[in-house]
Amino acid sequence: MSPDHGPRRAQVVLVEPALTQLAELTAAETHRLDRAIVAISVRPDLGAPVPGTLLRDYTDPVDGVRVIYYVTSLRTVTIVAYVEA
Repeated sequence: MSPDHGPRRAQVVLVEPALTQLAELTAAETHRLDRAIVAISVRPDLGAPVPGTLLRDYTDPVDGVRVIYYVTSLRTVTIVAYVEA
């Protein structure tokens, strides 16, 4: 019998502007952001749609992070365009 697995995660890719922002974060900020990205990879519908675009905007007020991203049509890859922590 196979083990019970959790939801399938999407692969997460950060584009250049997000990578540049990530390089400026402290270790604590990166850790908080990592939790948000894991949540998005499991549930890409967490963020609110940005009107007129394919983007979604996820803000976690507890950890104080914001991620702007979009999800590929097969929901297998999440592209992160902007991070804030």
